[in-house]
Amino acid sequence: MIIGCLQARLSIPSARSLKDKRMVMRSLKDRMLNKMNVSVAEVDDQDLWQSAQLAIVTVAAEKAVVEKRLAEVSEFIRSNPEIVLIDLMVEML
Repeated sequence: MIIGCLQARLSIPSARSLKDKRMVMRSLKDRMLNKMNVSVAEVDDQDLWQSAQLAIVTVAAEKAVVEKRLAEVSEFIRSNPEIVLIDLMVEML
């Protein structure tokens, strides 16, 4: 069993309030949950309205499957025009 964790530090330049940020984050998390076999949580910067940190986790029997899923998640985040990816860290357990 391989566990993959991707941590992403994000900027949301269009957010003018926590309500704007939460709307963008909820949409992003919902789309990831529906399209990919991953778990998503906002793990830091909950009270900052233009910043967020997400942890995305997936589990599979093979390392290649986990790597492919996390690469898809990374590309999905990068392709979102409302979000600027500041930092990305991948860890395999």
